[in-house]
Amino acid sequence: MERKETILVVDDDPEIREIVRILLESDGYLPIEAQDGHAALSALSDSVDLVILDIMMEGMSGYQVCSKIRERSNVPILFLTAKSKDSDLTLGFSVGADDYLAKPFSYAELLARVKGLLRRYKTYKGKDTRNERAPLEHAGLVVYQDRNEVRQDGRELNLTEKEYQLLKLMLRYRGKLFSAQNLYESIWDEPFLYSSNNTVMVHIRRLREKIEADPQEPAIIKTVWGKGYRIE
Repeated sequence: MERKETILVVDDDPEIREIVRILLESDGYLPIEAQDGHAALSALSDSVDLVILDIMMEGMSGYQVCSKIRERSNVPILFLTAKSKDSDLTLGFSVGADDYLAKPFSYAELLARVKGLLRRYKTYKGKDTRNERAPLEHAGLVVYQDRNEVRQDGRELNLTEKEYQLLKLMLRYRGKLFSAQNLYESIWDEPFLYSSNNTVMVHIRRLREKIEADPQEPAIIKTVWGKGYRIE
């Protein structure tokens, strides 16, 4: 009999936990519940395939829990949160979250996010791949995180530090849509201003000139007009 995928649901609202538990059970998953951060860390084990984590909790916040989980595991983490400003999301990604879903959420969207995270985890990382310094590979590109080196089809690329950080961030979270503000606050670690958008655009353009076969028709770093950038 095939093992059910185990999902740890962390929320201090018992009604939310119950709703998510019933939804996951109806779709064939095995949910386990934790009412706060300490309980979540105690419940975390190698058998957990995904964590659904609330941000606003008393005591240890979801950000703190996420950071603690990342010290032990590379398990996918989905933030379920009422906080959906760009600055909140940037902070979430910076501590290791893989995706977020704003409250109130639709049941169909929650299940879609869960399935997508589990599928990408199995395809690109593997259940036992916990080394966050392992090489990131895509479309002939290899980012060696342990030595800040990028190669394309075996040839070393001469990237600036900001270009390297942009590429690494988007490759680590493939499929994630990053706004200019997400990227700026994550890479430059400064508050986003109106002029910051141009800074991001210039760096993306220069990065494309180094990694794209045709920078005018980019195949690696895609632009989602009016929203941002992503590597699919």
